[in-house]
Amino acid sequence: MVRIFLQMLFLIGGTLAARGVKPHRGFLDLMVQDEAWEGSGFLPPIVERNRPRILQRPPERPMPTQPLCPFGCQCGRRVVQCSDLGLTEVPAGFPKDTTLLDLQGNKITEIKDDAFKGLPHLHILVLVNNKIFKIHARALEPLVSLQRLHLSRNNLLEVPPSLPSSLVELRLHENKISKVPATALSGLAHLYALEMGDNPLENKGIENGAFQGLNRLAYIRLSEAQLESIPKGLPSHISELHLDGNKITAVNDGDLKGLTRLSRLGLGRNAITTVANGSLEDAWNVREVHLNDNKLTSVPHDLRKLKYTQAVYLHNNDISTLDAEAFCRANGRMKKALYTAISLYGNPIHHWDVPPSIYRCTAGNRALQLGNLRK
Repeated sequence: MVRIFLQMLFLIGGTLAARGVKPHRGFLDLMVQDEAWEGSGFLPPIVERNRPRILQRPPERPMPTQPLCPFGCQCGRRVVQCSDLGLTEVPAGFPKDTTLLDLQGNKITEIKDDAFKGLPHLHILVLVNNKIFKIHARALEPLVSLQRLHLSRNNLLEVPPSLPSSLVELRLHENKISKVPATALSGLAHLYALEMGDNPLENKGIENGAFQGLNRLAYIRLSEAQLESIPKGLPSHISELHLDGNKITAVNDGDLKGLTRLSRLGLGRNAITTVANGSLEDAWNVREVHLNDNKLTSVPHDLRKLKYTQAVYLHNNDISTLDAEAFCRANGRMKKALYTAISLYGNPIHHWDVPPSIYRCTAGNRALQLGNLRK
């Protein structure tokens, strides 16, 4: 039946075509026509005209390049974080625009000459808490923009060579440095802060001229070392000098000579028994004096001459008496800045032994701190 039906359709179509009548195109006709196009090489006119454009291969677009980043590190916004990864050497492949590189808390033992090549924009380099014992001669030369170098808690035996002249901050505390040659810090005209505490550094290890040329140095810390006296040749413009935790036994006349900009002096936790008259007067601009945890038996005489001093720390000494003019003169020449803190606890002094005149130069009764009598 189906075959007979199809034959009749073809006969009707042929008859209509003979009479010039356009046959109606039904679903079957379209299906047959589609089958004829497919795989036959014949394309409709509209498709044939656009065939070159349709069959043309689309242009290849370059794949977006990803910035370099060492394996395991985190890179972004010019900051590279590679801390606490167990690295034994400085990895390669840092982005060229890196400004901060953090490599702290690893197991790096040495810095080779090519470790930081291609990092002209690096400002901050953190290598704290590694095992670095050697920095090769030219390792830091490529870092022409470096401002802050943190190398604390390593095994360095010397000040790193070829330090960039752009350095503003150099931190080397908790190493094994015992000597500062005269040329070790030369050329660092922009250096503002120098931290070298907790090193086996003795006075004889600091050569003459070691601090020469550091025209902007304002902060220096040489605490927890082996110094027996205040180092010579300190820059005259420093504002903070921290020498706590050494073996200094006395502050001699001339030790602070020329330090007219000094505002904070740290001499706590030493073995100081005497402060020579006139020795503190050289630093007449000092605001804060730390002489705690020493072996003083009296308040240094120079304190009464310091007009701008606001805080004096003398706790844990052997001071048993206080003079009426211990902290300021009683002749009418008052201090320009009143004391906000006078720390005397841990000394064999009772509150009834304090002369009332001392309170004339304090900002209030609570400024004088006696605490409990040491047993």
